[in-house]
Amino acid sequence: MARRELPDLAAMEAFGAAIAGQLRAGDVIALEGGLGAGKTTLARAIIAALGYPHEVPSPTFTIIESYDAPPLSLPVVHADFYRLERPKEVEEIGLDDYREGAALIAEWPQNAGGFAHEPACLSITLETAGKGRIATVKGAADWLGRMP
Repeated sequence: MARRELPDLAAMEAFGAAIAGQLRAGDVIALEGGLGAGKTTLARAIIAALGYPHEVPSPTFTIIESYDAPPLSLPVVHADFYRLERPKEVEEIGLDDYREGAALIAEWPQNAGGFAHEPACLSITLETAGKGRIATVKGAADWLGRMP
């Protein structure tokens, strides 16, 4: 487990770019933290670093947004599970179909039953620290040696 200080937006974007540089199909980036902790900001930074040239909307209401390659160097599914009431709903929305051959960025992963059990999960807990953020990063087995 590692802690990383992210004092400003530039640091958050650099952290997102570092994650994007290590991301592979099948990976899960599980973003945890309270409202306003920066989960969507970090997800946007990762997707932008993979080559997406447009604005990245928050998937709070759609639950899932998918981004294909090209223009991205890797297909990505950005999911926000905040509105799920029970983990079983993940099956109902067909998350596994979206994940085929893509990386998953999951906000509020605990509402979907969590992903820490997956060997390619990078769990990041964000918390506010003054005007910045602190990221606590924990990688599952497949992330050892490539953690940003």
